[in-house]
Amino acid sequence: MSIDKEDVQKIAHLARLALAEEGVDQYQQSLSSILALVGEMQSVDTDGVEPLSNPLEMTQRLREDVVTEENRRKDFLANAPESEAGLFLVPKVID
Repeated sequence: MSIDKEDVQKIAHLARLALAEEGVDQYQQSLSSILALVGEMQSVDTDGVEPLSNPLEMTQRLREDVVTEENRRKDFLANAPESEAGLFLVPKVID
């Protein structure tokens, strides 16, 4: 799949990037090659392949879940403009 110069300029606009006119050709080639690679990857048959959390046959070392800091809720709520029942009160933003 290849893209044209107008597509590159639209993408740059959406990404809020300022592209020099002489760089558009290079970006067009780069983006087209990326899309070609994605197309190649989509054509690979992955039926029966289980997703991996780690590419190596390893288990993750886990640490024990231990509280390491003291509860400072009262200190934080003291700085809040408004609070109630241990919660921050904020203005309603959705009707």
